[in-house]
Amino acid sequence: MAAFSKYVTAKNSSIAGCILMVLYLLRRKRRTPRQDGKGVSDLILNTEKDGRKERAAVDKVFFLRVLRIVRIMVPRFFCMETGYLILIAAMLVARTYCDVWMIQNGTMIESAIIGRSTKDFKTFLFSFIKFMPLIALVNNFLKFGLNELKLRFRERLTKHLYDQYLQGFTYYKMGNLDNRIANADQLLTQDVEKFCNSVVELYSNLSKPLLDIGLYIFKLTSAIGAQGPTIMMSYLLISGLFLTRLRRPIGKMTVTEQRYEGEYRYVNSRLITNSEEIAFYNGNIREKQTIHATFKKLVDHLHNFIFFRFSMGFVDSIIAKYLATVVGYLVVSRPFLNLSHPRHLQSTHSELLEDYYQSGRMLLRMSQALGRIVLAGREMTRLSGFTARITELMKVLKDLNSGRYERTMVSHQEKEADIAEKLPLVPGSGQIINRDNIIKFDSTPLATPNGDILIRDLTFEVTSGNNVLVCGPNGCGKSSLFRVLGELWPLFGGQLTKPERGKLFYVPQRPYMTLGSLRDQVIYPDTLEEQMRKGISDQVLKEYLDNVQLGHILDREGSWDSVQDWMDVLSGGEKQRMAMARLFYHKPQFAILDECTSAVSVDVEDYIYSHCRTVGITLFTVSHRKSLWKHHKYYLHMDGRGNYEFKPITEETVEFGS
Repeated sequence: MAAFSKYVTAKNSSIAGCILMVLYLLRRKRRTPRQDGKGVSDLILNTEKDGRKERAAVDKVFFLRVLRIVRIMVPRFFCMETGYLILIAAMLVARTYCDVWMIQNGTMIESAIIGRSTKDFKTFLFSFIKFMPLIALVNNFLKFGLNELKLRFRERLTKHLYDQYLQGFTYYKMGNLDNRIANADQLLTQDVEKFCNSVVELYSNLSKPLLDIGLYIFKLTSAIGAQGPTIMMSYLLISGLFLTRLRRPIGKMTVTEQRYEGEYRYVNSRLITNSEEIAFYNGNIREKQTIHATFKKLVDHLHNFIFFRFSMGFVDSIIAKYLATVVGYLVVSRPFLNLSHPRHLQSTHSELLEDYYQSGRMLLRMSQALGRIVLAGREMTRLSGFTARITELMKVLKDLNSGRYERTMVSHQEKEADIAEKLPLVPGSGQIINRDNIIKFDSTPLATPNGDILIRDLTFEVTSGNNVLVCGPNGCGKSSLFRVLGELWPLFGGQLTKPERGKLFYVPQRPYMTLGSLRDQVIYPDTLEEQMRKGISDQVLKEYLDNVQLGHILDREGSWDSVQDWMDVLSGGEKQRMAMARLFYHKPQFAILDECTSAVSVDVEDYIYSHCRTVGITLFTVSHRKSLWKHHKYYLHMDGRGNYEFKPITEETVEFGS
């Protein structure tokens, strides 16, 4: 060990650090082309997104982005957030003055000990004891203000983003129409929290050192002259610019880390959501490979990030801490080592010692403050990564709420037939007219959001009271038709006349059961207040349940306010019948029934359709049951090859199905 320790010198350590930095840069350069080639095997969606990622760097754009987001978190001058900002600033000022007082008082205590003055020692020691509660109060008020500000910033920003995200069908469009954002849940939860924490910490980490520097410069200028603080400030500027340049990759690496974290969470949530299907396929080995591959991508990136931070930490420590201390010693020693300096010509040994302690400690604190500002640049670079992601989310939300979205479109040049006749597809170019008691498609192309045309020219008209049976093979466009009707998908042309959104109801094959009480399952998405406003009593709700043979559930639970995990408590058939009770409650002009009675007996199904006719609900039904043809007047058949026929159902109509 002794033989080894003689090689551990400052010179050899510096050389080793430089070698590590060079090895890292060479390794990173060697890995770059391999990562580019790896993109071929990744999901196309992720590759396309990577090409459009916002640049994350500490520059003018970064400060403008932060300012834009801060205006959301601090909406006006007179608000609680401003109050906490002022509280934190006041506590930082108080803490700085406490530090200065403790330096001076500590110096007097040490001077009394060295001078063997019991009286002075007791005086200054009791003074320290007397001020301890005040200093502790200042420190904890500062922590309280920081934690409250983080929480309030997160609350403001989260509410703002969710107001945009849950406006209309934006939450649907982001996942199904626009492919710029993957894993919106990651952005809305973890990234928002990390951004708010980083902003508040940066405010504290910059404000306190800047305040310290200003105060210590004032004190030191009177003690050792202006030249010393000027040298320190010059060192801060030069070292700060140098380290900021070296830290530039941190912003991009932070963005990549958060994206990989989101992908890893996504594959795990898919396993939970689709666990039953995966179990039937015995797909555990395949899913494990997918999760391991995604996790390995994250781990490899984190290894690189950790090594980069290690390398930067070595350089940071040398420049921001130790060299700053060396510069501090050089500055503070000048008046004392210069024997002809006028300040200390008549000073005694104890006065020299007291002056040196005060000046030295102030300069040490000042150098530490300079170091904290230099190191704050590292946090600022990391903050630029979170800022880029939050800004991108805000931009996409604004575009979607304005009716604009970006998605990879189908290349029609790859198709062999009718290339010259392809229509220019412009999302939102069709016209929607809201009119009661009618649904009319007029020369409307039925196309998917990525531009794949299912039916070139769809034209038919349905008035209230005329039920329509929609049939055809899988992939022919049945669900696409309903998504256009529900305004989930854009209209690529033509004209669509339909009732407004609230008068059109959709009942899927797997109904959604919300979190909440039994009452909430029937009146969703209404609340109890809206139910009361409509004048619908609980007795009427009970009749709706009885109509679909679910009255026993209310008897079993004992109250409308009973809360259960209804997705698990209700069987498949009960959930479908609960969805029909929900339909009776809302009484829309038109309802779309998408295989929503597949788990219901024929007699209950007959009653449901008869009751819909009685209460005036016109139905668009997707079903393969022959027993339902008698409840409809028209049928719309799509063949899956771009053709369709819309005809009345007569005695000559050939019924198909099971």
